[in-house]
Amino acid sequence: MKIGDMAEMALRNLREAKLRNALTTLGIAVGVASLVAMVSLGVGLQQLVSKRLSRSGLFDTVLVTSRANLRAFGPTSTANRQGPATPLDDDARHSFEKLPGVVEVYPQIRFMTEVRFNNNPYPTMVAGVPDSARGNGAFEGIEGSFFSGPAADEAILQIEFARDLSPQPSTLIGKDIVLRYAERKSLAPESASPAPSANSDANSNEGFSITPREKKLRVVGIVETEPAAGFGGIGNGRLLIPQSVAETLRAAQANDLRDVLRGASNSKSTYASLTLRASAASKVASIEKSIKDMGFAAFSLLDATKNLTLIFTIFDSLLAIFGSLALAVATLGIVNTLVMAILERRREIGVLKALGAADRDVKRLFFAEAGVMGLLGGIVGVVFGWMIGRAVTIGTNIYLKQQNLPTTDIFSVPWWLAILAIVFAVIVSLVAGLYPASRAARLNPVEALRYE
Repeated sequence: MKIGDMAEMALRNLREAKLRNALTTLGIAVGVASLVAMVSLGVGLQQLVSKRLSRSGLFDTVLVTSRANLRAFGPTSTANRQGPATPLDDDARHSFEKLPGVVEVYPQIRFMTEVRFNNNPYPTMVAGVPDSARGNGAFEGIEGSFFSGPAADEAILQIEFARDLSPQPSTLIGKDIVLRYAERKSLAPESASPAPSANSDANSNEGFSITPREKKLRVVGIVETEPAAGFGGIGNGRLLIPQSVAETLRAAQANDLRDVLRGASNSKSTYASLTLRASAASKVASIEKSIKDMGFAAFSLLDATKNLTLIFTIFDSLLAIFGSLALAVATLGIVNTLVMAILERRREIGVLKALGAADRDVKRLFFAEAGVMGLLGGIVGVVFGWMIGRAVTIGTNIYLKQQNLPTTDIFSVPWWLAILAIVFAVIVSLVAGLYPASRAARLNPVEALRYE
């Protein structure tokens, strides 16, 4: 039997029992729609989390500390504990900037200070923010604007701190505040002084002094989140200033006292930690390895990213399993429809066999009918699944707007999901047609012709 003739007969047979075949196809569509909706939910949530984390700069960031400072990220290896720790100073910073794939290196600057506003003191934590954070997702809903330049004497307030300053935080934008901080000055030896002997006290040429300073800043924005509280931070930044401004302040930080207690030389200032930004997340592993080979401790969220991918893979698999249950129920409808078709078309099957149709031709005919129902059901199901996703997304965004939260898209139907859903529906339909097709092929043509 030719393929064209078989397709024509299959379509004709499907049209003869329109209601029953339509209901069976609709059952397949409902199963595919549930499968597409649930899997697209998992895909959408994964894309949402990945997008948010990528925009936060966590995936392409490497935190570098001296080996002597690494305590919070687990035990270091035996190799890392041997020998003196390499100082994390300006020389190290310049060497990091030359590494392939590194686009930015900046220190984590956070220090406690006092803000004067309306002649009242307000203690807070100051954090430096690099200019590259302008596109950070944490600043999406900023009230006001980001810093006008990397060296602008401006500040962005975290909403809770802004409420401490004024019951109406929005009125603070455009006003000036005074930052009072402690400037660190090294106690360098005088040039006229004789060179110290080998047994002289280390404190004679080491240490630093603290000088009170003030800095006037203009408030340009207010943010809801705390974007400066990165995984390498020592506290949450409630007052954000440009990174270059934070560096020029030379404010005393916790690592300064630590270096003095360790007897470290103050001829060069050291950093508690440095943050490296890679040009792409794929470069993080090689950069991290290079830093460790240079004698420093490095940490990134690369391993956490792998675990996150594993979790979402398992989550998507579970959603696909539960979504496939409705499709499994639809296969029973296919079996029922085709078995009923055999009972109704016994005489037709007998005529086909009497005219020379082989058993495989009869099987192919029923397979074609099952495949057509699966194909139509798959296409309609994908459309239904997409419509369900859009409806849930619209309803979710309406709720988020009522809660003054940013809208988002929690469903995503990629092209590969649509194709796989249709192919899966066709395969399931063909599997469901195995028994009816085999039963039809085994009919005795003589008995089939005598059937009324």
